[in-house]
Amino acid sequence: MDELSRRKMLLTGGALGALGVLGAASPAGARSAWNWAASGSVAGSGAGTDPQWVWDDEADQLLGAILRRGDVPKVNKLLRTWTRNDQPLPDGLPEDLRQFMDKARRLPSWADRNKLETAARFNETRGFYLNVLNGIGGGMLSTAIPREARAVYYSKGGADMEDRVAKTSKLGFAVGALDAYRPDGTCVVEAVKTRMVHAAVRNLLPKSPGWTDTGDGQKIPISLADMLVTWHTLPTYAMRKMREWKVPITSAESAAYLHVWQVTAHMLGIRDEYIPANWEAAEAQSKQLLDPVLGPTREGVELTDILLGQLAEQTSPGSVDRPLVNAFARYLVGDRIADWDGIPREPFWEAAIKTAWPPLVAFREGLIKLPLVPRIAWTIDEAARQYILFYLSKGREVHIEIPDTNRPA
Repeated sequence: MDELSRRKMLLTGGALGALGVLGAASPAGARSAWNWAASGSVAGSGAGTDPQWVWDDEADQLLGAILRRGDVPKVNKLLRTWTRNDQPLPDGLPEDLRQFMDKARRLPSWADRNKLETAARFNETRGFYLNVLNGIGGGMLSTAIPREARAVYYSKGGADMEDRVAKTSKLGFAVGALDAYRPDGTCVVEAVKTRMVHAAVRNLLPKSPGWTDTGDGQKIPISLADMLVTWHTLPTYAMRKMREWKVPITSAESAAYLHVWQVTAHMLGIRDEYIPANWEAAEAQSKQLLDPVLGPTREGVELTDILLGQLAEQTSPGSVDRPLVNAFARYLVGDRIADWDGIPREPFWEAAIKTAWPPLVAFREGLIKLPLVPRIAWTIDEAARQYILFYLSKGREVHIEIPDTNRPA
């Protein structure tokens, strides 16, 4: 039985049994039965199917065919030349891929250009916080998601985490760019390429001994539930933290920031019936999808160590050391997740960050005067800036490409 046939089986009578196996094996415990109301989605209604057992069938079948034909190297070479939202697709693409991409690159009918422009301005003015939260914070959350950590680890990208992070950053920075969904932007390009990468991984990863031995009940990776889990580690988590830090945000900015990520979710292949329509719906969905699946894995601990080690080693000498990186990551995600990720305790820096970060944010927002900011805050500020510069530069140097193999043994 091929994987797509197995998928149909799971969507029928076998789904409940498979869900039971998943709940028993999950290191973080089972989530409750799917009960998030599609009335809270951008579509306003839906079939109510648990996204745990829904994938991106159109893209998955197409990429399966491309892999079988051995077309991946040719396609990747051609797609390197496709870099702008308004750019025609390259000549020479397989016809089935061209037809898919012509449809996949269209914005949803509900996309609001005014909101996208407001979001672009918001991303510019709040870029410092967003880059830190989506990068370090979202990164540490992702390594504490067992399925995501394993999918990353055993796929091709897991063998070169610097390259893997760079490619992930490329999409993230495209979403946050001023021209994200303008004709001269790149967000459509990077989202469609990422959608195809996900489809390729779904075809490839079930053949990896490392993945099939995880014992969590899910043989096909990156379901729509998994994608939504990751989505919540980005906009939902970032908005929550900015509010916690008392960053001034207008209602128009808040709605616009959500909107750019709603559009991005659609472009990545998530069905509209699962995309939250507002922050209240997003928080409710995050509680059901993200919170219960967090937990420790060997792969997640190893990936965390690689990610934080890269940041400490490759920022400018003397400005950031590993203890500070560890403490800042722990501050962003909290002790429970930091413990699951295997992040060491750093008592001095943890105390310093808890003391210095709130007044640093207040100073940046013009809420307090400079003398009230502790001197050590500028060391922390430099660490955050170096992080942003490091990953911004990495995001510009790489191409998101379709894999044709898993992580080497």
